[in-house]
Amino acid sequence: YGRDHNPNGFTAWLAGAGVKGGTSYGATDEFGFKAQQNIITAHDFHATILHLLGLDHERLTFYHNGIQRRLTDVHGNVIREILE
Repeated sequence: YGRDHNPNGFTAWLAGAGVKGGTSYGATDEFGFKAQQNIITAHDFHATILHLLGLDHERLTFYHNGIQRRLTDVHGNVIREILE
């Protein structure tokens, strides 16, 4: 996992740009090892950041191997609960 990074339960801090201040979203198990509640994916995180930048993640595509693809794949959703 690199330098002790834990992909099963991690923290990301967001500030400004329309993010609710003082908000905690999700929870891990009692050991802080694995996400248990409000689990998000990297696609969700990317969709949220793109939304905050004013971009529609569903329309933002790139050409790869002969087809148009989305950075957020088909699974990414904006995490509206953390937005103002």
